[in-house]
Amino acid sequence: QVQLTESGGGLVQAGGSLRLSCAASGRTFSDYAMGWFRQAPGKERKFVALISGSGGTTYLADSVNGRFTISRDNAKNTVFLQMNRLKPEDTAVYYCAAGTPGTWLPVTKGDYDYWGQGTQVTVSS
Repeated sequence: QVQLTESGGGLVQAGGSLRLSCAASGRTFSDYAMGWFRQAPGKERKFVALISGSGGTTYLADSVNGRFTISRDNAKNTVFLQMNRLKPEDTAVYYCAAGTPGTWLPVTKGDYDYWGQGTQVTVSS
C-alpha cells in the first residue's frame, strides 16, 4: 500500500508560481511512476504530468508544457510539480498518483493505483 499526501496549494495571481509536493509512504517509492492530475468543479480529472520511477522520463500535457515541471527525489519519497506562469484556467484540485503501469506512457487515471486527497490551486485573474 502507498499513501500519498499533497501540499503546497493555495491562492495565487495569474502569472505567479506555486510548487506542489507529494509525500509518499512505503519502501518502494522508486518502483512507481508518479503522476499529477487536476480536476476543476464539474469537470473530469485530467492528466497534467508524469515522471518515471527513476526520474529519467517526464511527460507533460500540452496545456502546461513549458510552464510546469515535474521532478522527484526518491531519497525523500517525494514528487514535485513546479507551476510557473499560472493562468486562471489552471484553477483546480491537484492530485498526486502512483502506479506500476503496464504502459510506457501512463496518461490515464486507470494507469495509477494510488491517489492522494488533493490540494486546491486557485489562480485569480
